[in-house]
Amino acid sequence: MKSKSRLYYRLLLVALLAVAGCFIAGVIFPSVNLLCTVKTARNHRDALKKRWLCWFSSIVNLNVIKEGDFSGQPGLIVSNHVSWLDIILIGQYLPAYFVAKSDIASWPVFGFMSRQAGTVFIRRGEKKHIFETAEKMVWLLKQNRNIIVFPEGTTTRGEEVLHFHASLFQPALLTKATIFPVAIQYLGDAKHLAPFVDDDDLLPHLINMLSLDRIDVRLSVLPMIDGTGKSRHAVSHEARELILSRISPDVADIAKSAHS
Repeated sequence: MKSKSRLYYRLLLVALLAVAGCFIAGVIFPSVNLLCTVKTARNHRDALKKRWLCWFSSIVNLNVIKEGDFSGQPGLIVSNHVSWLDIILIGQYLPAYFVAKSDIASWPVFGFMSRQAGTVFIRRGEKKHIFETAEKMVWLLKQNRNIIVFPEGTTTRGEEVLHFHASLFQPALLTKATIFPVAIQYLGDAKHLAPFVDDDDLLPHLINMLSLDRIDVRLSVLPMIDGTGKSRHAVSHEARELILSRISPDVADIAKSAHS
């Protein structure tokens, strides 16, 4: 009974947070854009986005074991991808723009908020759209904004790191932006429940997450990558190897042996 009451309470909080998010995105963002300078409006939007994600993190009770820190230097943050929770996990620590699949834009409520928050949507397999996405990323990096991408292009169960799409690294090379690899590992009960894979639907998955006492997760900020003089394939491989070595060190050692 107690667990059901807690679940209903958390669902209510998420619903209220969604309403607040829509108000922020639909009313406050346009207002600050109209009343403030470009730089001030951007700072206000960033602060509100970060605060909203922190509230969401608190509701789902993300218990984060954080290893390493993001430097004050803006750049391209690249991570393995396990769940929609990854967005909350990373986004609560730094103001950033996400690159996400275009499917998210059509999600009820969260799609609207994502669009208003400046999320860069990408449609896989369409060269023209991929080029437009790269242009948007270049513009943001030139404005010294952080961009968070999941180069695998899909989610996994967290025990592997799929091939990275190297094209997502090109904007960082063109702007000489620093690349920050990040490894995400869900632990305990969340290790098996957090992955958002296959044909999972958002609402049932959200309910499963809210049913947990807490969601244990390790967020490892790995050594920065300087892309100077390197190809996008080289930095893509380097980032993937760093993340893989943190997620599955034994698998990474086998892969290195195979390449040597």
